[in-house]
Amino acid sequence: MDYFKPEGSRLICLLCAHYCRLKEGQIGRCGVNQNVQGVIKNLVYAHPAALHVDPVEKKPLYHFLPGTRALSLGTIGCNFKCPFCQNWSLSQEKTLRVKETVSPAQIVEAALKYECASIAYTYNEPSIFYPYAKEIALLAHDHGIKNIFVTNGFESSEVIEDMKGVIDALNVDLKSFERDYYKNVLGGSLDVVLENLKQFKEKGFWVEVTTLVIPTCNDSDAELFAIASFIAQALGARTPWHISAFHPDYHELSLPATSVQTLERAQRLGHQAGLKHVYVGNAGLENPTRCVTCNAILIERKRFDVSKNILVGGCCPTCQTKLEGVFDE
Repeated sequence: MDYFKPEGSRLICLLCAHYCRLKEGQIGRCGVNQNVQGVIKNLVYAHPAALHVDPVEKKPLYHFLPGTRALSLGTIGCNFKCPFCQNWSLSQEKTLRVKETVSPAQIVEAALKYECASIAYTYNEPSIFYPYAKEIALLAHDHGIKNIFVTNGFESSEVIEDMKGVIDALNVDLKSFERDYYKNVLGGSLDVVLENLKQFKEKGFWVEVTTLVIPTCNDSDAELFAIASFIAQALGARTPWHISAFHPDYHELSLPATSVQTLERAQRLGHQAGLKHVYVGNAGLENPTRCVTCNAILIERKRFDVSKNILVGGCCPTCQTKLEGVFDE
């Protein structure tokens, strides 16, 4: 795809739903895409700022190739301005310090070397470095490696359409259910994120959702129940919802960490809303995956490690109910 379209003397960047209108030399809100001589130049292309091997459960994805490794990479920059960002040293960095160039082929070689079943585009918002991610992803598919976006869900409609056949799974942050909070605090749009979540599901991507539960910001019963209800009704009751604990960071140092009691309350609300798989993260609690029919434990986890997986062909061995997700056959 072209990542821009002309509008008079400006270019409209198509990499996210801000659709920044950039004059010559201007850089978008993300800090990494610039109008350079009539094209949008991705300034972080081939310049990852973080590169690690993680369990796929750390993304978090619990119903996508459980027990496997993901090569995780991110750059600098973001199209949001979340004051609680726990990767702020990358996402809110605006100065590109190029130490080395890492080509898409070198990323895939690293994934093969470390026996990774997937490559995760994460740490900062991957849609803003989609040109780099796409080239990696297509090469990865040639080697049987799948691709994951860990995203704020603010992709442009053009990128979502282009992602088909490129990205296999997404974990999408649904940070709040308040429009004003999304607009004024985060710098995004709740309506865009909700619509994009529905588009991801309709277009066949595997989708899991994460909500960072922040005391006094999004932890009321009403808001948590609204988030869970949307997931259950719009994405399906078997869509995994990850409730993650907040720890003070970046500009939100005065707020307390999320209590276990709050996380357990959120989990109860998720179940009340009809969700079948509600997981509590960042708190050291057990997160087994159970069969939705007979309640048998199918996958046991200790933090990010899978200690038991009794799925047979993606199904419960007791009652043969299929567990929704993507599993090794």
